[in-house]
Amino acid sequence: MNTTGYNGIEHSNTNINKHSKMSTSHVSPIVNFQQSCEQKVVPVFPWFAIDIGGTLVKLVYFEPLDLTPDEIRTEGEILMNIRHYLTSNRAYGQDGFRDDDLELTDIELGGRRGNLHFIRFPTARMSIFLDLCIMKNLHTLTFQVFATGGGAYKFENDAVNKLKLQWCKCDELGTLIKGLSYLSKLNPNECFYYEEPQNDANLNKHTFNFDIKNPFLLVNIGSGVSILHVESETNYRRISGTSIGGGTFLGLSCLLTGCSSYDEAIKLATEGDSTKVDKLVKDIYGGDYERFGLPGHIVASSFGHMNLPEKREQATKSDLARATLVTVLNNIGSISMMCAQTENVDRVLFSGSFLRINDLSMRILAYAMDYWSRGKVKAIFLEHEGYFSAVGCLREFIMDKDDLINPSQH
Repeated sequence: MNTTGYNGIEHSNTNINKHSKMSTSHVSPIVNFQQSCEQKVVPVFPWFAIDIGGTLVKLVYFEPLDLTPDEIRTEGEILMNIRHYLTSNRAYGQDGFRDDDLELTDIELGGRRGNLHFIRFPTARMSIFLDLCIMKNLHTLTFQVFATGGGAYKFENDAVNKLKLQWCKCDELGTLIKGLSYLSKLNPNECFYYEEPQNDANLNKHTFNFDIKNPFLLVNIGSGVSILHVESETNYRRISGTSIGGGTFLGLSCLLTGCSSYDEAIKLATEGDSTKVDKLVKDIYGGDYERFGLPGHIVASSFGHMNLPEKREQATKSDLARATLVTVLNNIGSISMMCAQTENVDRVLFSGSFLRINDLSMRILAYAMDYWSRGKVKAIFLEHEGYFSAVGCLREFIMDKDDLINPSQH
């Protein structure tokens, strides 16, 4: 049985015993932690990595399946309690969720075999999450936490002072690419595209054989948007971006519709009709604008109908949410298309927590890229949306056997 408290982060009745036997080596000092973080060694269990974005926190946890007899004696009970707490629930209150459909089972990481779990909750609950860690005595069990995202810096002092642990942080864009490289090799079905994004009956979703060695654009959609030109796992640069991203969609949707969460906003958008809010080419020309090849059904002015009182009265909350989504995605798609042309690449990978459980946005982006490029540029999407930076952060500090043997190659 679970009880809900702490404003939506769930408390479990699982007993994580603060009196469990453990050596003092598992209690982490807070001095010289950065030096320890920079040492490329395999840390003791448990293994966590966290990506603290502007809107969502994404956490990955590696559950070991090959504990040695010695590890079972010294850490087994502790790890068992953590495993039970994290894996026995799919939801942690109203705001925390474990994406069990994304779980990767029986994988190898750092020379160990185990399962990789994916958990998310709103960044607004980060302080509550730290308090919950203290309440559950989790801070006495974790030797190091690997952190990335802007929040890795923003919440560093609170995490270190409250939890007395080592807070190992790294750049979010570097870990994003490292996580993408790792998961695309680990999961053959990681990358996919839509052959017919506008066909509601059959989207024709296909697996895309991704090779990071071939140049591509990586469009990371979080609260804002960053666009990277990637030539390899270690050779990339940020070429553009926009402040109009997922945070814009959520903020405007809350203002316009009164919704209070991302999931609610997406649900409204799925049910809406943006053409009741946006002014289309045909609303101005009575049909296509043939001279410049602009079909009548494309948007000429986002929210262009909302200056008319009768149009405002007809527009529902769902219509407003859908128009907001289309406006944000049109902006992202347009910038991405121009960057692809400038950089002369034909693959654009869209990533980020904004696309999580958001098939509608992927379809809109896929159609836009295909239409405006006349089929020359393909929009590619990813199964583990939003978690790549957290996974890359874990990989940054937990090296595989080959990494430890040949560190100069990495």
